[in-house]
Parts: sequence; C-alpha cells; structure tokens
Amino acid sequence: MASSERIAAEDIVAGIMGKWTKAFSGLDAKALASLYSKNAFFFGSNPNFYRGNDGVKAYFEGLPQWKSPSVQFTDVNTAQATPDLINVAGTASFTIEKDAEPLVVKITWVIVREDGDWKIVSHHVSSKTPLIEL
Repeated sequence: MASSERIAAEDIVAGIMGKWTKAFSGLDAKALASLYSKNAFFFGSNPNFYRGNDGVKAYFEGLPQWKSPSVQFTDVNTAQATPDLINVAGTASFTIEKDAEPLVVKITWVIVREDGDWKIVSHHVSSKTPLIEL
C-alpha cells in the first residue's frame, strides 16, 4: 500500500474512533449503532452475537449505565485491503467507573464503504489475557 493510501486509511479509522469514543462516553447507543453497517457482525464483551444496526444498538442499550465510561484505543494497525475495505486491529482500554481498573481487550474491526460513508461491518473483541501458553 502506498504511503498516501495508508495515511488516508489511518485518517478514516481515526475519525471513526473519535466518534466511537465520544458516543461511548455518553453511552449513546443510537450514535454508536450509526457507525455500523446495516450488515454488521458484532461480538462485544458478552458471549452473544449481534447483527446489523438494531443488534448493535441492542448491545449498547443493554450495558449498565455507568457514571463515567471512557475508552482509549492504542496500538492501532490499519490495512486498506481494497479501495472500499479497511482492516483494523488494536487495543481498547475501557474505564467504566472512576478509579476502577480498566478492561483491556484486543479489538478488530473491518470497515467498509457503504452508501458513500465508512461503516464498521465487523466488530470483535477478545481477552488480552492469553488463553493458552506457548
């Protein structure tokens, strides 16, 4: 991927992450769901599978109403697989109450151009704690 393509993909991802962070801090399920594709697959912090905007909205509406939720994305890697598809992997650190230990997870997104806008079509988080020792 050319340097300019990589920078464009990084800018797209940074924009979505900024909107996602703002919406999560307000536990705004509607705003969060709007960032996802109508065909989204979503695995979050519970074992259930959610599908599409309505499923994503239901997931976020089902979260506890924490007083001071926040998220910080780090170690973000992007790859523009096609002109209309961006692959994203990184770490998300969720703080749900002031002075609480953050919940740190690995996160992957696939972002697709849909109806002229960029939307998350696949969302998956998993534990940072190793499940097996190598």
